[in-house]
Amino acid sequence: MILKAENSSKRYFRKTGGANYFLAVKPLNLALSGGEIAVLMGRSGSGKTTLLNMLSGLLLPTEGKVRLGETDLYSLNDKDLSRLRSERIGVVPQGRSAIDTLTVLENIILPAKLYGRTLPVENVRQWMEQLGIAHLRDARPAELSGGELRRMAIVRALAQSPDFLFADEPTGDLDDENTHLVLSAFREYAHAQKKAVFIVTHENDAFDYADVIYQMDAGKIVSTTSQAK
Repeated sequence: MILKAENSSKRYFRKTGGANYFLAVKPLNLALSGGEIAVLMGRSGSGKTTLLNMLSGLLLPTEGKVRLGETDLYSLNDKDLSRLRSERIGVVPQGRSAIDTLTVLENIILPAKLYGRTLPVENVRQWMEQLGIAHLRDARPAELSGGELRRMAIVRALAQSPDFLFADEPTGDLDDENTHLVLSAFREYAHAQKKAVFIVTHENDAFDYADVIYQMDAGKIVSTTSQAK
């Protein structure tokens, strides 16, 4: 299965001053396929998060299409798009995404539960152990450090077993040891399970784990580097 951006762009309109809009992402084509880790690099404000949100079904492009197989994501109604994202697409957002009234384990299984799915217990346990948060399963988010909250969000995405996993700055608040744990988990997920992983990051550590590296500047993909593994 392949997910493609086809001549996709995003413009935002200004209410006052200067030009009446700016292009956050200029028209581009991009394809993600199972079994690969793609890393997107670029300065703050270059359009990386906007592109990630478009690809993951969270932000409607101004022009162009995003297709998962033959399905145009943004031709679906909200209900059908939400279900498709739940079943096929996982997202690790940059900001805090925990529900404070739930335990760590409850936060992890919640996305599946909302759509009547039950996650395999062994799958959840494996990822929690691999990312070092198994002992926190009954803790509340308020008891966790920023790095532990980040790893909880990553486990939540991995445990859903999506075909396409998008992670926005997933190691930005992690130390070297946990950065290695997270990137190793992404590599295992992509290569062993033949899933697609798309990482937006400023961290050069991700280079060693990537199959393809994109560089973005001023809303454009300015270079693409494939790495033999």
